[in-house]
Amino acid sequence: MELFYYLLFAGLSAVVALVELSKTSKDRVAGSAAFNSFKNNYLVVYSLMMGSYSHLSPLLCICFFSAGDWLQGPYVYFLYSQYGFDKGDIGRLFIAGFGSSMLFGTVVGSLADKRGRKRACVLYCITYILSCITKHSPQYKVLMLGRILGGIATSLLFSAFESWLVAEHNKRGFEPQWLSLTFSKAIFLGNGLIAIVAGLFANMLADNLGFGPVAPFDAAACFLAIGMAIILSSWNENYGDSSDNKNLLSQFKGAAIAIASDEKIALLGAIQSLFEGSMYTFVFLWTPALSPNDEDIPHGFIFATFMLSSMLGSSIASRLMARPTIKVESYMQIVFIISASTLLLPIVTNFLLLPAGVKGGTISFAGCIQLFGFCTFEACVGIFWPSIMKMRSQYIPEEARSTIMNFFRIPLNVFVCIVLYNVNAFPITIMFGMCSIFLFMASVLQRRLMVVAESHKSSKLSMSSMIISYKTRIFNILS
Repeated sequence: MELFYYLLFAGLSAVVALVELSKTSKDRVAGSAAFNSFKNNYLVVYSLMMGSYSHLSPLLCICFFSAGDWLQGPYVYFLYSQYGFDKGDIGRLFIAGFGSSMLFGTVVGSLADKRGRKRACVLYCITYILSCITKHSPQYKVLMLGRILGGIATSLLFSAFESWLVAEHNKRGFEPQWLSLTFSKAIFLGNGLIAIVAGLFANMLADNLGFGPVAPFDAAACFLAIGMAIILSSWNENYGDSSDNKNLLSQFKGAAIAIASDEKIALLGAIQSLFEGSMYTFVFLWTPALSPNDEDIPHGFIFATFMLSSMLGSSIASRLMARPTIKVESYMQIVFIISASTLLLPIVTNFLLLPAGVKGGTISFAGCIQLFGFCTFEACVGIFWPSIMKMRSQYIPEEARSTIMNFFRIPLNVFVCIVLYNVNAFPITIMFGMCSIFLFMASVLQRRLMVVAESHKSSKLSMSSMIISYKTRIFNILS
């Protein structure tokens, strides 16, 4: 492997260590002993869930591309190909997962609000364990069922756990500021460190120990079972709106009305869809961007470098959110502009640098520049996750939190299905340009969200001042 990759990884490791070790008391949120126990319990469960998920999802797995190939997970795609399925069959399996998340996501989100978030988290574990089991079958219908189950589980993972955390945090009377610490640590561990370790562990099971491509799914099922045991033994149940007179249709209507009537919620949903849609498209495209002429690049090592960049971003986010004077709505505008600029690099290098005419070989100079940019984008992703979680905790009403969060995922899943189906129809520069435009749009909407939120806060303060003034006058008259 080229020295360049080791130097990049070592440099990022040093920066992450420096950012973490240089934190002062102003950069840290000091919680109580009870909060730290609660936080650590959640982080253990979340890390187990994300560690298992990294084996299963084509979005978070290492993506291998040849020119013109479909999205390929390191073991998902390989397993399907070992069973004798062609690219078209495998592409339909992937699309089924996203389509399942889109169709069933709002239903399971509403059930989580009504029947209990803890139950929904347990259902996630059961559903994904069943999805893992289906990987043992070479039958296409069984594998399709597994993808559908995986899509349902994905909706639960990205709504029920966060909804349970926010509700339980508030129920226990912890400081709202402390929630940002849990979010940033969850991303640092679950989406960063655990992703790296899980990838190495999967590689050891499947390749080094020779257990084959189905072994990581068996390991994931074991981790899911451990996490489910912790949930059942230590988590309390909490609900959104659990009233018996509200059916699923009423919950859907309530969530839709909340989105339509509150501009802040609608803006937040649009921002999330634009960024995540660009992020998932990037997952499909980074390999052909770095190896347009079939250059030999270490996919797994680059993936680990991306996850290290994400850890850096989450560490930066924790420092930003620890300071009450710095508003999430403000700095996220800059994050979106930086991320949009980084995804313009493949277009810029395509125009300014001549492509290599020789097939194969090592990564080109243009590829090195793009890799630096992609690491910067992944750092922005690391900042995005805890920041969007904090904004969701502020703006989404508790009674329909899971339902609204899954409503946000509908346009996202539609977008991903369209991109996945047409990934070969457009040049890669067009795809990156589209993502960059989406991210600039997200920055504009983030600016609008900050203005609306400040206006809403000012009107509340003005109303409070009027009430206090009115009470003072009455008191003076009576006295």
